[in-house]
Amino acid sequence: MKKWLAFTLFSFSALLMSCTSVGVDKYAGTTPEFDLFDYFSGELVAHGQFQSFSGQVRRRFVVDINGEVEGDTLTLTEDFVYDDGEEQTRVWTIKKQGDKFVGTASDVIGEAVGESSGYTFHWEYDIDLPYKDGTIKVHFDDWMYQQNSRYLLNRARVTKFGVQVGEVTIFFDKTPS
Repeated sequence: MKKWLAFTLFSFSALLMSCTSVGVDKYAGTTPEFDLFDYFSGELVAHGQFQSFSGQVRRRFVVDINGEVEGDTLTLTEDFVYDDGEEQTRVWTIKKQGDKFVGTASDVIGEAVGESSGYTFHWEYDIDLPYKDGTIKVHFDDWMYQQNSRYLLNRARVTKFGVQVGEVTIFFDKTPS
C-alpha cells in the first residue's frame, strides 16, 4: 500500500510540474536578442553532459558544430564525441516559418517546433536515442539562453511517458572568426 501511495504522489507531482512551464513570452525584451540563424551560422564547439533523474552525471560529451544558412533554412551538422569514445553525427534542418522554427533530423520523430523571445529559444521534440542494443523514444523540452555574442547555455528536460528521466546541460562557444 505504501508503494502505491508513493507512486501516486510522485505521479501527481510530475503532472503538476509539467503544467507550470514558463513560456518564451516571459523573456520578451531581454537582451541580447537571440537570433538562432545568426548564432549557429559558422563553427561552434559545445561541451555537455547527461544527468539521470537523480542528478548523477551519466555521460559527458563534446560537440563540433557547423551551421550553414541558405535563405530560410539553417543546416546544423553536429559531430558528438562521448567520454567513452563513442561518436555520433546528427544533421538538423531548421526552417523559419513565421514566428516559429521547425526542425527535422534523422532520429527526431516528426518535427521539432520552437520559438524565440528575448535572449531565449525554446523547442520540443521526440527523439529515438541509442539505448543498449536498440533505441529509446524520449521527449526533449529544450531551453537555450544566450549569454552574449559568444556563449549560449542549454538545458533540456528529458521525459518518458511524461516522467522526467534526466536532463542535458550544454555550454556552447561560438568560435571567433
